[in-house]
Amino acid sequence: MTPIGQLLVVDVGTSSVRAAVIDGDARVVVEHRSPLLPDSPAPGLVEFDAVEMARIAIVLATSVLEAAGPVAAVGIANQRASTVVWDRATGAPAAPGLGWQDLRTLGRCLELASTGVRIAPNHTATKVEYLLDLVDPGRSLDLCVGTVDTWIAWTLSQGALHVSDATNAQMTALRTAANDAWSGELLETLRIPESAMPRVVDSTGTLGEASALPGAPPIAGIIGDQQGSLLGQGCVHHRDAKATFGTGAMLDVVIDGARPEFEQGRAGTFPIVTRRTGGVDAWGLEAVMLAAGTNVEWLRDDLGVIASAEESDVVAAACDDTGDAWFVPAPFGLGTPHWDYGARSALVGLTRGTERAQVVRAVLEGVAHRGTDLIEAAEEDADVHIERLKVDGGMAANTTFLHALADSAQRPVEVAPVREATTLGAAFCAGLAVGLWTGDDDLAATWRPERVIEPGRATDRDRWREAVARSQGWIPALSALKF
Repeated sequence: MTPIGQLLVVDVGTSSVRAAVIDGDARVVVEHRSPLLPDSPAPGLVEFDAVEMARIAIVLATSVLEAAGPVAAVGIANQRASTVVWDRATGAPAAPGLGWQDLRTLGRCLELASTGVRIAPNHTATKVEYLLDLVDPGRSLDLCVGTVDTWIAWTLSQGALHVSDATNAQMTALRTAANDAWSGELLETLRIPESAMPRVVDSTGTLGEASALPGAPPIAGIIGDQQGSLLGQGCVHHRDAKATFGTGAMLDVVIDGARPEFEQGRAGTFPIVTRRTGGVDAWGLEAVMLAAGTNVEWLRDDLGVIASAEESDVVAAACDDTGDAWFVPAPFGLGTPHWDYGARSALVGLTRGTERAQVVRAVLEGVAHRGTDLIEAAEEDADVHIERLKVDGGMAANTTFLHALADSAQRPVEVAPVREATTLGAAFCAGLAVGLWTGDDDLAATWRPERVIEPGRATDRDRWREAVARSQGWIPALSALKF
């Protein structure tokens, strides 16, 4: 493998920034990472320092290039919907960036919903409106708007590129349903100048030089994190599916053909652009779990039941079952298929004999059952059967959880060889552009699961649904929220 067969990926997540060099065998040659935790100045507010994000991205990218040598191209992967507004002339952010979890525009979303405009607070749209109202109420300044991919591309190109790929653009909620243009109606409603919006580009294709980096390699791939994870796990064919179990969890499935006609399916999934190539969007469906690894953190940080996330696996494995204890993971409500923001976590079926290990196992099995809820919802809305599930994310290291997922879903679970397949997906986007890979079959052939967990004894899904019903509607006003 010659150095020119290598690719650089800059992967900006919610709580960290990673830079990695990937070779033509889809293996990580070198990876450096740094934490970049968002700020929460008040409950429900999530902000980040865009200048620091840019600085760390360049430092890490430079360091891996120094370690691994020249690369053929650069790929960018990123947290979706987080928003930055900056001055076009100086490149200086006009305000703190707003993270995708930020809820300060919830009231505005409800106001818009009353007029028939459905935008969720975790989308980009109302974040842009808020930031512009804050720094440019008269809409007279020459500002740039972008999600994190846009900001990183601008940073790496030293202001030459103001772009967003189709996967990220669609998640702003500012596009037409077909994702073929910025919605003039929505831009007018929110008073967002179209001139401030980025140019929407393919996920794969040479865009310009990363002149801020040694050697100025071309930026040739951009993709949102969940779509990147989907591609990185070789999911390129109809009904291929993956689930990423991190702080929350997202399941994505590839579907053939045009965009589904619904905004939200009967089972609570929604259409996503999985990537754009040659100006043509490929489509899929996404299902959402609002809290996955968060529940393990709760056991560790708030209850002190375990000393580390890794210990949850060891403790849970000390018992064979939960003793009919059931845990519903809903600290922020339930996503797909229920979309009940007023649901709350429930631990039911406890007796005087319930042991610590059984409670820990119940938490892991509860997350696994929610994972199966996502599979079933995607199957219903996409009208497909998902034969096997590929998984990545931090919880993919937990063997007890993986077996619970396979048993609950009654299908094989294939574990990704890297914890964050997002990075591989961005590498594939860039590598396709420069000929390192030639097509989807090449990408599918790179899939080498670390291990495969076969299903064992089926678990009681009816009992699970009874537990979920007990968790729902706990805060009626929030349960009534619909976006």
